[in-house]
Amino acid sequence: MRTIVTCMLGCTLLLGTTFVTVPAGHAQEGAMVEGAGYTMFNTESIKGSDTSKLESDPVCDRSKRPSIAKVEPDEAKPGEKITIKGENFGSKECFHGVTFSAASKEKIDYRFVNETTIEAVVPEAKAGMSFIIVVAGGGSAQSKPLLIQPK
Repeated sequence: MRTIVTCMLGCTLLLGTTFVTVPAGHAQEGAMVEGAGYTMFNTESIKGSDTSKLESDPVCDRSKRPSIAKVEPDEAKPGEKITIKGENFGSKECFHGVTFSAASKEKIDYRFVNETTIEAVVPEAKAGMSFIIVVAGGGSAQSKPLLIQPK
């Protein structure tokens, strides 16, 4: 009897066929099931697009890299407002933000004025030199150093 079972298992492995019962309505992970789409793993199916939403989405020009021409004033204390002048900051919807190298983890309060001007508030940071980085749809730009004065 043992020889027969061993022979059957050996033949099955040799032929590369095994039989696994799968309950109705279930499939193994990664298996292709006709008509299942994304619903197989409880993910909502893609049902088309909303043309009104597509028309209102901004078109950000990623080919125009931003640049910073100057920062006024070039010395400021934490809490004071500075003006960042440059070009290719894009539209308000495409502008991503402002950071200071001396306070890279701080959330910076800024106001998008237009595609060439941003106003920002100097964050609480250690006194010394700091670079200002703006991030827009076309990339990022770094300023010349700004002197953050002690409070």
